[in-house]
Amino acid sequence: MKKIRSVLAAAAAFSLAACASTPSTATGTAKVVTGTADGFGGTITAEVTVDDSGKITDLVLTGEDETPDIGGKALPELQKAIVAAGTVEGVDGVSGATYTSKGVFDAVRNALGTSTPAPTVSAQAVSASGLKQGLAIVSTPRLGPGSDDKDVPVYSFNEVIAYVVSDANDRIVDLEVDILELITPNHDGKDDNYLGMWPGQTYNLDADGDGSVEGTLEETEDSWTDRLSGFRTKRQLGSSYKMNSGTWSEEMDIYENWMKGKTGQELQDLFDSEFSDLNGRPLNGKSDKEDDVAKAGQLSDAQKADIDSLSGATMSLRDAHGDILGAVIAALEHAQPLRSDADIASLGLGVNLVPRLGPGSDDKDVPVYSFNVTAAGVLYDADGRIVDATVDILEIITPNHDGKDDNYLAGWPGQTYNNDSDGDGTVDGELTETEDDWVARIGQFRSKRTLGDAYKMNSGTWSQEMDAYEDWFVGQTADELKGNFAALFSDVNGRPLNGKSDKEQDVAKAGQLSDEQKAQIDALSVATMSLQDGHGDIVGAVESSYANAKASLISAN
Repeated sequence: MKKIRSVLAAAAAFSLAACASTPSTATGTAKVVTGTADGFGGTITAEVTVDDSGKITDLVLTGEDETPDIGGKALPELQKAIVAAGTVEGVDGVSGATYTSKGVFDAVRNALGTSTPAPTVSAQAVSASGLKQGLAIVSTPRLGPGSDDKDVPVYSFNEVIAYVVSDANDRIVDLEVDILELITPNHDGKDDNYLGMWPGQTYNLDADGDGSVEGTLEETEDSWTDRLSGFRTKRQLGSSYKMNSGTWSEEMDIYENWMKGKTGQELQDLFDSEFSDLNGRPLNGKSDKEDDVAKAGQLSDAQKADIDSLSGATMSLRDAHGDILGAVIAALEHAQPLRSDADIASLGLGVNLVPRLGPGSDDKDVPVYSFNVTAAGVLYDADGRIVDATVDILEIITPNHDGKDDNYLAGWPGQTYNNDSDGDGTVDGELTETEDDWVARIGQFRSKRTLGDAYKMNSGTWSQEMDAYEDWFVGQTADELKGNFAALFSDVNGRPLNGKSDKEQDVAKAGQLSDEQKAQIDALSVATMSLQDGHGDIVGAVESSYANAKASLISAN
């Protein structure tokens, strides 16, 4: 396949070169310069001919790793448009080939020694009353994509995180969506968050992502911990997570802009009428599936115009890659009034994953393992101070833990683990994951907030303790929060230094606290859980939210 693509790309490059006009030198000496930039599949090279006035008079584009049907077709269109304009400035990219178009423009600018314009901030000032915020984590299992070259299936599941700000009428004012994908190590993606699943388990491994299995990965506790700690979301993967018309983030940004001003029900209605029932993608006329063609034929002009506004977004809003629509609607349903009426300058979503060796082992001395996906949605004012925040955690655990409300997995389908099915602390046998059970179980995962009263802590529920922490976050910057955590919390377990610990290190640190610091801790009397340990890195998620924050410009007045 690689050879065929290279031959097609070489032929395309030859065709472009052959049809290029000879540079005119009537008004001076022509100059040929070469530049490169990243395209969709690899490097794009631009050989640019300019006259003495700086006008582009000829252009040869080569991108052998661009997909022939998308990027390969876009190259000649862009070549003609740029030569006709004599410049890249003002030339539109090719619809459906956003990333290739950007690569071409960047390669030409690189050849000419000019810089790529900085992206403009898309946020516009919005005034709204009755503001609320909501966060949701929705789990989506996927049987596939396909199998490896040894006919062993590939499996994955996606954690979709949506953070939404809505107004008094439940219309979306602003939002941010991200996805964390976990996948078997036999998938041919070099940037995968791959996992053999639990320590001690094995799975086929394609370590270099070339489509050929090299052997078997056996998870050790060290490899498992290191791998999970380095997992990245689709937004964190940035330019390395490419879609047909750009990066995942670029396509998601288009959808987010489209969602603003709509209620959850309106989004559902538009999805039902304007998106494919087969794959959850916009009915943009590019599908030849009979059902899609029939449904597209019933669209009104207004609906077609709405779909046209999504021309740069080709991915699904609801399929096995993630239920984005469901997460956004769930976030709206979870929304609670803001704690502050201060103006909002930026909105951030932070996501991280923390592995945990434990808690302990079962009665057969088989270890219990778990990992926690922590998400923090945070609003900041113009000074970077927290206006409000909402945090949630999804915990996934081995089935030998004695918790009846656990989100447990024995592993990938076909794998086996000790099982305490009734949560009484005694192993009843072994659980072997079938595809059907695995799909059903992941689809029913619930976050710690969604578990509600079922998730109890020493002084109340998890949600009640988290609410107390969120109250405390308000008014602090991310740096101040990090500093206060370092000063007021245990270095042993990440809990407030409230005088209840008899650990020597905690007692010594508590003895250095000022009266003002003690008063801060007293305000957190109902919060006993850790802000940073194996149960989840809440402080880190808030820090990430600020690092990822985008301009929002929302006024509550």
